[in-house]
Amino acid sequence: MAIGETLAALCSSKTLIPRSVPSSSSASARPRGVRLACSLRFPSSLAPEIGIFDTQALRRMVEAFDSKIPLAEALTPPSSWYTDPSFFALEFERVFLRGWQAVGYTEQIKNPRDFFTGRLGNVEFVICRDANGGLRAFHNVCRHHASLLASGSGQKSCFVCPYHGWTYGLDGVLLKATRITGIKNFNKDEFGLIPLSVATWGPFVLLNLDTDIVPQQNFANDLVPNEWLGSASDTLSNDGIDSSLKHICRREYTIRCNWKVFCDNYLDGGYHVPYAHGGLASGLKLDSYSTLIFEKVSIQRCEGASVDEVGFDRLGSKAVYAFIYPNFMVNRYGPWMDTNLVVPLGLTKCQVIFDYFLDYSLLDDKVFIERSLKESERVQMEDIALCEGVQRGLESPAYCSGRYAPSVEMAMHHFHCLLHACLNDL
Repeated sequence: MAIGETLAALCSSKTLIPRSVPSSSSASARPRGVRLACSLRFPSSLAPEIGIFDTQALRRMVEAFDSKIPLAEALTPPSSWYTDPSFFALEFERVFLRGWQAVGYTEQIKNPRDFFTGRLGNVEFVICRDANGGLRAFHNVCRHHASLLASGSGQKSCFVCPYHGWTYGLDGVLLKATRITGIKNFNKDEFGLIPLSVATWGPFVLLNLDTDIVPQQNFANDLVPNEWLGSASDTLSNDGIDSSLKHICRREYTIRCNWKVFCDNYLDGGYHVPYAHGGLASGLKLDSYSTLIFEKVSIQRCEGASVDEVGFDRLGSKAVYAFIYPNFMVNRYGPWMDTNLVVPLGLTKCQVIFDYFLDYSLLDDKVFIERSLKESERVQMEDIALCEGVQRGLESPAYCSGRYAPSVEMAMHHFHCLLHACLNDL
């Protein structure tokens, strides 16, 4: 299954730039002879025309939040961060099209020839294991006339274009170009699939769409944690975020709010839980809430109430909520782990993709699984109502900026500071 649906996309200032790349010398490098790097542009029909962004206005919006002001004195970002189309365009280029992004989980590509597809911005991608089990990622676009090559997930021995039958190996090499008799100045070694940087950490599959780096496939895993997680890597591993659990199911929610509204809601240190999530609150000792801040990660922890108090041991002895900048969340509690990926679908619309993982010892306990998922569903419905209400308030002329609750909203402030740092080099 694809990691997300089509994102509403806005144009960046990047253009298509021919890039000379050396021929491949190993299975992990770019397919031999590929010379063009794809631009990461957004459809102009969904955005302001290329080149007419008001840089001064964007700078004013970015600078309206001062990350140097201490938390206890700080104002939250202005509402324009959540409602202005040009800000969203800048955000997409500077935040989502740079650095590592979580896009799936390793169970999707456990075996040789497994694959899954997805989309981030205007980038259609396919991730697979080649015949030898090597991890690969490519733009999911035929080099002939741009048809998508694959959809969904499953197993393939090669990628065959459904449009005109051009065929590519799982290493991206063009194997067959149909009916090209008479074509001139054509070298099939120059028309392999365009690769993307791909890696794994624990149970997660990561992509890096940055066009300023030469893509590397089957990326060395020891390099990725430092870039993606920084010094939080060991802490997350110790909190049980690993590959030992079985994937149970996926649920997807479309929410009428800016993607950051959902993130803010997640990062308020449990502030909203007693007011909005009565059932969840009964399973947590909210006075035990604590927050750890790392370079690109924040980790919220809370002790769980005993099973005698709640009558249902879903959360276990503690809950861990890890936010990995910019849009990925990992929740570990009791025998469960679930992940939340927040995918912008437009300025005021996002999709949140939940994947649920469970300890193998409980896979046969259908009653427990059903009750746990039902409880989770109820919390998500409550959060959706909150987030959509916040978005409507952000669009009101009565609101510009708010304040932080210093004792609980430090993770939210950290998120806003990271965004500010990414956007502040106009």
